[in-house]
Amino acid sequence: MSAHCQLTGAKPGFGNTISHSHRRTSRRFDPNIQRKRYWLPSEGRHVRLTLSAKAIKTVDVIGIEAAVARIRARGGKV
Repeated sequence: MSAHCQLTGAKPGFGNTISHSHRRTSRRFDPNIQRKRYWLPSEGRHVRLTLSAKAIKTVDVIGIEAAVARIRARGGKV
C-alpha cells in the first residue's frame, strides 16, 4: 500500500535521525494511512478509500459524498 492519502494528499516526509554522537542517517516520516470502506448512497455501492487518520475525521465531519467529490476534483479515482 502506498503511503499516500486520497483526500488530503498527505505523503511521507523525509529527514534525519540524529544519534547521540550526532551522526545523521536518513529516515522517513509516514502519515498514518488506513484503508476504510464507506457506503456511497448516491451510487448504491461501497467504496474503499486509502485515507490518513486526519482525513477519516474530515469525512466524519463533511460526509462521504462531499469527500468523494473532493477526491474526484483532485483528479483521483474512486
